[in-house]
Amino acid sequence: LQAMSDNDSDNEEDWLALRPQEPSPSQCCGSGCKPCIFDVYEKELAQWERAKAMQDKSLLMGKKEQSNNSELNPDTFTAFSVSSVEQLTEDTYQYKFELPGNSSLRLSLGQHIVLRGVVNGLEIQRAYTPISPRNAEGYFEVLIKCYEAGLMSQYIKTWKRGDVVFWRGPFGGFPYQPNKHGELLMLASGTGLAPMIPILHSITEDEEDETFVTLVGCFPTFDKIYLKPLLQDLARYWNIRIFYVLSQETSLEKLPWSYQENTYTGRLNEDLMKTIVNSCRRKPFVLICGSSAFNEDMSRYLKAAGIEENSWFVF
Repeated sequence: LQAMSDNDSDNEEDWLALRPQEPSPSQCCGSGCKPCIFDVYEKELAQWERAKAMQDKSLLMGKKEQSNNSELNPDTFTAFSVSSVEQLTEDTYQYKFELPGNSSLRLSLGQHIVLRGVVNGLEIQRAYTPISPRNAEGYFEVLIKCYEAGLMSQYIKTWKRGDVVFWRGPFGGFPYQPNKHGELLMLASGTGLAPMIPILHSITEDEEDETFVTLVGCFPTFDKIYLKPLLQDLARYWNIRIFYVLSQETSLEKLPWSYQENTYTGRLNEDLMKTIVNSCRRKPFVLICGSSAFNEDMSRYLKAAGIEENSWFVF
């Protein structure tokens, strides 16, 4: 009898070792992903409880925490290899990841993917939006701002070519349809530019799409504007205008002359919003992406400028 109870306790310990670990709140990226990391945990826990009740560990074999088949998946993390690292500003980097063969991520416009990092034994997850064109083959690119004290940033800053990192997704996105809106007004703060880029690519690559676009990029200084060459290329299209709002610049004199006429100094405030909305060629539908404080401010200014709440979308 004694031997049997020892076996039972060993068995109990075996099952406890297999029990999925509940995520900590810091592991959630907070972007409203479906499934969220907590949804994945609930699903795995139910699977574990069923297997334990039936004393059948083979029922756990379907449990995959990560996969190496290089197919992006919302439920499991997939390994992707870093193929290049480019520093854009003092704290912002563009990372390129390999996709096998000529495959493509096939994301909907503005969709984000979730990165998993492990720092000091703590697992964290954050959401980022690929900036590469949707039909890019064999690679995808992500724009990431690294923060001095950020845990995920400490992990990201160690990346070099050939490193393998884990992503899952895609999630979210904006259901863009060509010519559905007369004009898109894009309000982007910093890396909030990321979800706008694939939509801009989509519009410029489709000769049938005659949507006007006004992009307003908010940055601290001229040096901190990301992707200048790409934005300059986009601004050459007949239907795309780009304005910059530089909160820490006091004068436009030091800027290259090509930027002076479409750049404002100071913050994007209620008055400037009214000016920009009134300058739109058609009634705009607005896309907003930035910090939660930026998103709240923009929503308030848009209301003051006469734009109804059903006429904007926040990433």
